[in-house]
Amino acid sequence: MAVIDSIQLLRNVGIFDSVGTGANIPLARLTLVYAENGKGKSTLAAVLRSLATGDPVPIAERRRLAAPNDPHAILLRSGGLPAATFENNTWSCVFPHIVVFDDMFVCGNVYSGLAVEPQQRQHLHDLIIGAQGVALNTQLQEQVAAVEAHNSLLREKGAAIPAAIQGNLSPDDFCALSVPPDVDTAILTAERSLAAARQLDAIRDMPAVETIGLPVFEPGAIDHALEDTAPALAAAAHLVNAHLETLGPGGEAWLADGMSRLHPGPQVTLGDCPFCVQDLAGSRIFEHYREFFSDSYDALVRSVASARAAIAETHSGDAVAEFERSMSVIIERRRFWSQFCDIPVITIDSAAIARDWRAARESVLSALDSKLAAPLEPSGLSTEALDAIDAYEVHCHAIANLSDQLRDANVAIQRVKANPQAGELATAAAELERLRAAKARSEPETVALCDDYLATKASKRTGEQERDRTREALDRHRAVAFPTYEASLNRYLEAFNAGFRLSRVASANTRTEPVNRNETPAFGD
Repeated sequence: MAVIDSIQLLRNVGIFDSVGTGANIPLARLTLVYAENGKGKSTLAAVLRSLATGDPVPIAERRRLAAPNDPHAILLRSGGLPAATFENNTWSCVFPHIVVFDDMFVCGNVYSGLAVEPQQRQHLHDLIIGAQGVALNTQLQEQVAAVEAHNSLLREKGAAIPAAIQGNLSPDDFCALSVPPDVDTAILTAERSLAAARQLDAIRDMPAVETIGLPVFEPGAIDHALEDTAPALAAAAHLVNAHLETLGPGGEAWLADGMSRLHPGPQVTLGDCPFCVQDLAGSRIFEHYREFFSDSYDALVRSVASARAAIAETHSGDAVAEFERSMSVIIERRRFWSQFCDIPVITIDSAAIARDWRAARESVLSALDSKLAAPLEPSGLSTEALDAIDAYEVHCHAIANLSDQLRDANVAIQRVKANPQAGELATAAAELERLRAAKARSEPETVALCDDYLATKASKRTGEQERDRTREALDRHRAVAFPTYEASLNRYLEAFNAGFRLSRVASANTRTEPVNRNETPAFGD
């Protein structure tokens, strides 16, 4: 192993301006250097420490003030090897086997003054456990630092996930969320459960949605009433109708009224005519009148009048108004119950229904009024009346479908009313928040953020495993190395004729952090 023979040159280092006399002073196995304070002993130690490590700082920080050139040092080596030269802030070679024990070593590795700094306590471990332990400890500290870097990186990755979509979940819990197959439906159900939990009293008091219907017109029955002509009166009707044509509008009603004013009996006497007070016995048409305006005629009139009265009552203005009020109630209840369950959307135009309803009613009543004016005249519904009824029937079918849907919806409404879980407000709110977070977790941009976070977490876990393995190896080494060093230290104490011995050298934790543990020796007298 090459050694240093002499110091050929020290220039612009500390107090040494340009000193070459050291080339004449050979360095033996034991060389004693002594001088007063401030004469350069620490500078020589700094030069040797720089040569051992290759670190230029111990020399560079001692550059002479106002020196025109950089520090320069030349140390001659034995065996004819090239000199070790420090120039341009770099050594031409290094001597890693050189160890310098000076105040810098004590300050950095043991203690100095009245305080023991953490860095000094950490380096006690390196001093005690030997080269293999130092290597393990160095590896351990690198792995601890890597875990800490992963922790910092994890915080950054977690912070990159927007807090608004995490809710109250941690990044770990958020990234671990699983997304239900139909998350939108699940969210809707959870929203309704939460709404129900907040409105228990209103749910209890609110009735279900009422079903509704519209009365229908029966064109067949109406046409039957309009077409009925009492066939038994056909012969008399022929003569009477011919006479009625000469009377003008309303003639039949006028005659029917007159006939009702005659005294009953098989024979009509003089003065029986209510209009002219003349004898009707010789009237050639009076008997036809009596036949025409018989009970059959009255029955026909009553039948038509009854049909008209029934339609007028069933399809009255009050019925239309009641329908519109019922639709308003249904719409209002539907708005309430739709918060908690599926209720069909109501697209019914109440105003249009009322308009078409009135048009159909007026068309039918007009046709029946015309029939009452001429009961024996066959008639039927006009094209306009049939179109009005058809338009109204479209609305009837729509209302019938809506009523069926509302009937089904009432089943769901009853389930809401009977739901025993409706009062668990906190549970419902937590479930809704979880589902919303799960949906946000499934968004592509969030998936990328979570994948990045989980990959970093996996890397950290791998680093922690490596750190733990190295720590276990260090513990095993320490269990063997410390007793060995105890014996070696005692031999040196004996060689130096020291008045004490070490009875126990053992490790002790100087830190409690689980990620970075250091040991110091414990000495016993």
